[in-house]
Amino acid sequence: MHREGIAVSQDLREKYPTLNEIVAAGRRNLAPGPWGYLIGGAETETTQRRNRHALDTLAFRPRVLRDMRHVDATSELLGAKVRLPVLIAPVGGLESFAAGGAAAAARASAAFGVPQMLSSVCQPGLEATAAAADNLRLYQLYVRGDTAWVDDHVRRAKDHGFRAFCYTVDSAVYGRRERDLVGRFVKPWRADAAKGMPFQSALSWDEVKRYKDRHDLPLVLKGVATADDAAMAVEHGVDIVYVSNHGGRQLDHGLGSATVLPEVIAAVAGRAGVWVDGGFMRGTDVVKGIALGARCVGIGRLACLGLAAEGVAGLVRTLELLEEEVRACLGLLGVASLAGLSSACLAPAPAVGEPGALSAFPLLDEVPPPVAS
Repeated sequence: MHREGIAVSQDLREKYPTLNEIVAAGRRNLAPGPWGYLIGGAETETTQRRNRHALDTLAFRPRVLRDMRHVDATSELLGAKVRLPVLIAPVGGLESFAAGGAAAAARASAAFGVPQMLSSVCQPGLEATAAAADNLRLYQLYVRGDTAWVDDHVRRAKDHGFRAFCYTVDSAVYGRRERDLVGRFVKPWRADAAKGMPFQSALSWDEVKRYKDRHDLPLVLKGVATADDAAMAVEHGVDIVYVSNHGGRQLDHGLGSATVLPEVIAAVAGRAGVWVDGGFMRGTDVVKGIALGARCVGIGRLACLGLAAEGVAGLVRTLELLEEEVRACLGLLGVASLAGLSSACLAPAPAVGEPGALSAFPLLDEVPPPVAS
């Protein structure tokens, strides 16, 4: 994957030595509406908290006296080498978090060397985002039209170098995100979304079959949360089963993604790739996801916070810090590469704190305010 010429300055590295500072800056820079949209979940936000709880109740079982002079955190996705097994997950309305929106995320994706999945409800759109950077890119579609409308998006995605096509399948209806409702925040695309929503509501396995019969671009289903649906996906020839609960923003009182992941891995049984997102905020979280059997971990809120903190360079710095954390975790586990990870590296353990959207950052409120210039 080609690396774009975007460098993170030493000053920026000194400004952000930890992810706590990145998250604090992102919080400072966002207006209440976008902040609530980013950090909130559906209704009681129970699913969102369970995403963190599922990760927090997994402990590591380190091995010692192994040669850790060379620790490799790289991986391969869709036939390309990537610097981390991490995906910039699709988030609608990235333009609410940084100038350039999805194009800014694309530039950071290329600069660091991880893939980006572009949401169809993100500006500046498919063509402009593809033109912004030479990165490993995938396209995620909310269905808002008939089969001809879908096929047009597949054609455009293929023509503009997207390496896979994704249906989000956990959005037959909109979840009730009460932070948005209380704050009267209307997402940028919601004004016109209602007209096309019946098409998303009608999405079924018939469309998955139709896609596989008609198109050769690898197909991802994002939003799978049971072994039953994972098995159905494999039977329909789906290339990547993406375990997700939409960051806890759709169905309330669902299970955490890391809880669901092992049953999906078992159901897929190596017949398709398995990716995951939902509450993954730290390098240790990424390592846990890979140890459970996922090939790739999606970061959504964390990527948005990096963009909100310092734009493109802020997201690149976020990925640098995530890489430092992954490498440190692997070295201390006694595992020299991702291939050495397995469920044997993990054990169930009680959580030590209350889970929440930002509970992975216990020093967040201790970050000092910026010095006035």
